[in-house]
Amino acid sequence: MRVFRLPLLVLLLLLPVSSPWKSSMEELFGKIASRRAPASVQEEAAKGVLERLLPAHLSSFRFEIDSKGICGESICFRISNIDNSSRDAAEILIEGTTAVELSSGLHWYLKYWTGAHISWDKTGGVQIASVPSPGSLPRVDAQSVKVERPVPWNYYQNVVTSSYSFVWWDWKRWEKEIDWMALQGVNLPLAFTGQEAIWQKVFQGFNVSSEDLYGFFGGPAFLAWSRMGNLHGWGGPLSQNWLDQQLKLQKRILSHMVELGMTPVLPSFSGNVPAVFRKLFSTANITRLGDWNTVDGDPRWCCTYLLGPSDPLFVEVGKAFIKQQIKEYGDVTDIYNCDTFNENSPPTNDPTYISSLGAAVYEAMSKGNRDAVWLMQGWLFSSDAAFWKPPQMKALLHSVPIGKMIVLDLFADVKPIWKKSSQFYGVPYVWCMLHNFGDNIEMYGILDAISSGPIAARTSYNSTMVGVGMCMEGIEQNPVVYELMSEMAFRKQEVQVEEWLKNYSYRRYGSSVLAIEEAWKILYHTIYNCTDGIADHNKDYIVEFPDIYPFLEGSQPPQRRIKDLLLVKKNHRFSLKETSNDLPQPHLWYSTKEVISALKLFLDGGNDLSESLTYRYDLVDLTRQALSKFANQVYLDVITSYQRNDAKSLDLNSRKFLELIKDIDTLLASDDNFLLGTWLESAKSLAASQNERRQYEWNARTQVTMWYDNTRTNQSKLHDYASAMHGTIS
Repeated sequence: MRVFRLPLLVLLLLLPVSSPWKSSMEELFGKIASRRAPASVQEEAAKGVLERLLPAHLSSFRFEIDSKGICGESICFRISNIDNSSRDAAEILIEGTTAVELSSGLHWYLKYWTGAHISWDKTGGVQIASVPSPGSLPRVDAQSVKVERPVPWNYYQNVVTSSYSFVWWDWKRWEKEIDWMALQGVNLPLAFTGQEAIWQKVFQGFNVSSEDLYGFFGGPAFLAWSRMGNLHGWGGPLSQNWLDQQLKLQKRILSHMVELGMTPVLPSFSGNVPAVFRKLFSTANITRLGDWNTVDGDPRWCCTYLLGPSDPLFVEVGKAFIKQQIKEYGDVTDIYNCDTFNENSPPTNDPTYISSLGAAVYEAMSKGNRDAVWLMQGWLFSSDAAFWKPPQMKALLHSVPIGKMIVLDLFADVKPIWKKSSQFYGVPYVWCMLHNFGDNIEMYGILDAISSGPIAARTSYNSTMVGVGMCMEGIEQNPVVYELMSEMAFRKQEVQVEEWLKNYSYRRYGSSVLAIEEAWKILYHTIYNCTDGIADHNKDYIVEFPDIYPFLEGSQPPQRRIKDLLLVKKNHRFSLKETSNDLPQPHLWYSTKEVISALKLFLDGGNDLSESLTYRYDLVDLTRQALSKFANQVYLDVITSYQRNDAKSLDLNSRKFLELIKDIDTLLASDDNFLLGTWLESAKSLAASQNERRQYEWNARTQVTMWYDNTRTNQSKLHDYASAMHGTIS
């Protein structure tokens, strides 16, 4: 096996020479390099990405893992011309540090020399009609172009993406996503699939039966929150078929990631245990957590059990889990994710206590893998900022040896923590874009923050930034946002967004259309320029449950509705205050008149792009956006008519609102990427029995409607949380 050096020079340039975690990072990168797949395996993996993307051009490119030292101490790819007169011979050579770099180099070439565009299938798919035929590929400037990463890591996923987006995927869909990751330069992906099968085996070693786990694991569409200890049992139980199927899938996922040179991030133990642990270990320090958004604290799914990190049993369980993963998957990583107190605060704010908790969490990891590095989402510092003051933050961050923890600044695109925490008090971190909550579909973004935020963070004084990342809750929406964010893994300077969008428009639709370019200028300064600091979560009335009480000014709605309508502080999902008003109103941060002008321009340019799937997706999405915002005003007109006892106006505006619902339903039915049926069928396709089929469909339907438990008269505060995930039932 050939071993290649990783970007130690990058880290040296980033950090003061006296940085206490420099040596730990050097050790980490050295270990990663030693376990990397052989060069021949990685080159074949990159070739496989090309074959699945452009099979006709398989002979047009040659891939080589950097054995000549062209990257030096950096992570890079180099694109070079190959001088050859044979039509069937390779025309372009791509060299790079890993197969991820080879794939990224391929993507970079296709984008900037052939005008190709690669998007998720649900957002229009690939546009490769502009790629010349084999033997006619464009030559790069000055014989070769080298692109280096300014920071080592490009992280991908949120711990809840596994439920909102990935839950019903088979291997074919996963292979396509991992290829997409490689093309985008992702080299640090979360890998959470199948962990319940690991837990089943671990808990069996602690005398927990399979029956005892029926009320512990959540259903497939709610596993993310079951894993985090927010709930238990909701949507379950999991069948043995599900457990076995997902474990088998995870092994294929990890194999493909590793052969591409990625470093997968595996889960670790955060203290969440089955209820039976109280009987099996009566002297253990096990506490019951508080209610997380249930109705009336229903014990069937509420209030999970936490094994205290200070208890010796915590380290035993955590060690066993890491060891079992290594047994199943092999030695594939040293990086493990653990999110303590996700939307649940510790019992005390005593820094000493918090430090002991963090130390115990890390000890459980390191007992299972002595080289373990703890990757932690920094979401708690945003969602519960009132608790996590500087003393508490510092206690947690410094509870492990410096260099053995990496923090994800999860919401840096809107509320960066690195600025107010002295760069996480010397702990390395990844600048992340969260962007999407609840996998809700809405056109939204902050392109300027994406193009400048990572640069400002990396070049700031005493920066401890070691990567960029995409931490959306749900994928397959707003492709322009993810295209730009992916590029920031390779950008050393700010992107001039307006010029970049002109190129993006050309690539996405396969031709240059002036009207479309002008439309994107408007979208850049409106929809994709949200600067009000409000976390976006689509609350348009047309996608909400029809339960807004049309109370008269000065009067009070029923007490239950007051509770549901007001932003409840205990509900961390909404603690970022999605609107600036006391009552929930749709988030609007731009001129709807200007966006309608952009829509008109999109329609004007349609004659030249009628065959483009990417154009059709964007046109449907933009029309949906415009109609949804228009419907908000119509709905308010309904409420006003009711308050004024104006029956004629009430009837007129009510009919108009209902017509808009039908119009949007018809619109979304024109593109199967917006259909609810696609989501439901993917769920049912994984079932091995009629019972599973019913259960999976129930999970799929429930997640996008009520979300969580309800009664005949009340509902969870998370009802309708993923309401805009799918547009139509057609």
